[in-house]
Order: sequence, then structure tokens, then C-alpha cells
Amino acid sequence: MALFEKVLIANRGEIALRIQRACREMGIKTVVVHSTADTEAKYVKLADESVCIGPPPSRESYLNIPAIIAAAEVSDAEAIHPGYGFLSENADFAERVEQSGFQFIGPTADVIRMMGDKVAAKKAMLAAGVPCVPGSEGALPDDPKEIVRTARAVGYPVIIKAAGGGGGRGMRVVHTEAALINAVNTTRAEAAAAFNNPEVYMEKFLENPRHIEIQILADHHGNVVHLGERDCSMQRRHQKVIEEAPAPGLSLKLRDKIGQRCADACKKIGYRGAGTIEFLFENDEFYFIEMNTRVQVEHPVTELVTGIDIVQEQIRVASGQRLRFRQKDVVLKGHAIECRVNAEDPFKFTPSPGRIQTWHMPGGPGIRVDSHAYANYVVPPHYDSMIGKIISYGDTREQAIARMGIALSEVVVEGISTNVPLHRRIMRDTHFEEGGTSIHYLEHMLASDA
Repeated sequence: MALFEKVLIANRGEIALRIQRACREMGIKTVVVHSTADTEAKYVKLADESVCIGPPPSRESYLNIPAIIAAAEVSDAEAIHPGYGFLSENADFAERVEQSGFQFIGPTADVIRMMGDKVAAKKAMLAAGVPCVPGSEGALPDDPKEIVRTARAVGYPVIIKAAGGGGGRGMRVVHTEAALINAVNTTRAEAAAAFNNPEVYMEKFLENPRHIEIQILADHHGNVVHLGERDCSMQRRHQKVIEEAPAPGLSLKLRDKIGQRCADACKKIGYRGAGTIEFLFENDEFYFIEMNTRVQVEHPVTELVTGIDIVQEQIRVASGQRLRFRQKDVVLKGHAIECRVNAEDPFKFTPSPGRIQTWHMPGGPGIRVDSHAYANYVVPPHYDSMIGKIISYGDTREQAIARMGIALSEVVVEGISTNVPLHRRIMRDTHFEEGGTSIHYLEHMLASDA
């Protein structure tokens, strides 16, 4: 089947530019929608067409479904790529896109809906043979006695999670039975307010797990492959700071075993496009936590170790084409590390919007920079603070770390604060150099530095 002739990009920032570059290489025209705050953005200037869809607040622009659909209609776009964040995992948006006669570059609305409900997602993964964290079978009941019985069976500490949550929101750790019911009720109230879904469920709280995720690609014809794993354990408040591929110390046998289970699960649920199945990993055991039904911020590290352009594959699959490779063709080579560059104080983490006066990014062998920023660019205060990503690649993990250290030493950003000094600190950390740190390590490191 032929590729699309024109794709509308329903996002902003570095991912909008990343999608645009993928389209240009494939000979596809791009339409960029933007708020008034992003009129001067690089990707807006480079687009074949651009449509302003509203004022700076997200709810009036990037979350404004009628405005995005209207922009696709007036520009004669054939498909809409949602990127990540904003409406990328909104089933109602995917449904509206398809109902309006456009192709949604992502999975079906039904699959997005199922994976967006953490209880339904866990049931689907258990049915497909994917290991999950021990916990409640579905949502917790109203009966406090039943909740207490479940917690005793699981064993403390437990974590209460909102069924509609994600991104580290809507969860609460409970260490004692005395605190259990209050924690459940509080999380329910927060979940109802934040996600319009009061359902919560319970899982065993793992003390020192790593965060390891499997990248999936699937087409309309039942073909599914996994592209190996990423280690995203370097986190602060459940937000990823550094990601790498492959995961340090993970055996080829374990990778193939969990990767194949993920691929089989995606076949069972009828998945299409790019997706990521996320796990907690402890004592050589994987435990499913959630599936992200979109491209990930950290997709470049997988691209570098596999040589596969994930964004282009998303577009090909959405246009009806088959995957161009089989599982045996996917070979991981070398090591890649990604540092997220945020406009924020590097140790207090307060946002730092404003005009960038000097912007110098690194280069050299094995260095990739994905960013929409430039000198004189104004970082708006209305959106996520990430303004770019620096990715290093080497034949070995040691070489990737060395190259990242050199790259970070070359970065010059003036006018705003960035978290580059934090990344420099991490690259020099002996525990990070050894690899295999848990999801709690960065916060412990920061506390010891304070």
C-alpha cells in the first residue's frame, strides 16, 4: 500500500520536529498545529503547512479535539500523528480521528481504552501469560474487611494505584494495616478528581526494583516484533531522567523470554503500531506495570542499537504496510544512553522558562541531539519543561558513558537554567557506571548530595 501524502502532527516540541523529520525523509508533507505560544517554533517554520489552533493553555489548543480535526480537514491531511503526551493515549480522540475519515497513527481506540485502564490492562496481560505484580484481582471492593484480607495475602508494604492513573500519579504506598483503609479512600478520591475514575487496585510494593520496558512494533496483518529492552531506572518522583538500551546485566535468554511474551500478548489484544510494555524487575523476575500505547520519549536509544526508525515504522504500519522485518532480523548492537534536557533548576527542579540567549549543543562520533530549541528561542511556561534530548551511542556501555560525559561538557545554554549539571553528576557516579541501579537510586543520590 502507498504511504500517506500528508500527515498532520498533533503535538509540539522535540517530538513534533522528530515526526516531521521522519515524514520529510519519506517524502510525506507535514501539517503542524500549534498554539499562539509556539508560533516561532522551528518545526512550525519548517512545516509544509501550519495551523494555529488556539491560545497557549493546552486545553484550548493541543487538547482541543474539534480544532485539531478541523485543521486536518482544511489542510487535506490523510492521517494524524499524536506524538506522546497530550492526546496520544486518549481513546476518544483516536475514535474521533477515525470517525472523521482520517487515519490515527497508533492503535485502535478499543485497545487504547483497555490499556489506559490499569485494571483491564493487568487482566489482559495475565490472560496473555505476561507476569504481573502480585496484588488484587481487579479493582478493590468497597468492603474494608475484604481490602484488609487482600493486603494480608499480598503482604506489606503494598501500593494502592488508580485504575485510570499513569505517569507516576494516583498511587500511594502503605506500610501498615492501620494506614490501609485511609490510603485507599484518599487514593479513590484523588483518582475520581484527576482521572474521572474512582477505581483503585492493590499491588505488592517492590522495595528495590529496576524499571525495564520492552519496545513493540505491530502491523495490521498480525505481525509483531519486539526491539529489545530499555532500562529507565534513573528516575525522580516517578519521572524518567536517563534511559539506556540494552539494560545492563540482563541476559539474552531473559530478554528473549520476556520480549516474546510481550509480542504474543500484543497479538492476542490485536495491537498495531508502536507500543511499550513497562515492567518492574527484581531478583531476575519481571512484573508488568503498564503499557504505553504510543511512541516513547526514550525511543532514540532503541533506534540506535537496532538501526530501526520507530517513527517511520509507525507511519508505514498506519498506512497499511506490513513490517519490513521479522524477529530474527532484529539484532541489538552496541549501547545507547539518553539524557533528557529540561528547562529547570538542576537540583531544585523548579521550572525555568524564558529566552535562551546562548544555545550550543554537542556533536562528534556517536552523538545525537533531538531538540526544537535554538538561540533566541523562548521556552514557554505553559508546557512540559523538556526542551531536548542528548543521546550517545558506543560499541560498549563504557564508551557510551564516556561519549555522553564529553558531550555534556560541551553543552552551553545561557538565559535559562537546565538540568545538564545533574546529568554531568550522574555520568561521574560510580553506581551508575556499574549499572543496574534501582528506581530509588537517584533520589537517594540527591539526598546524600544535599
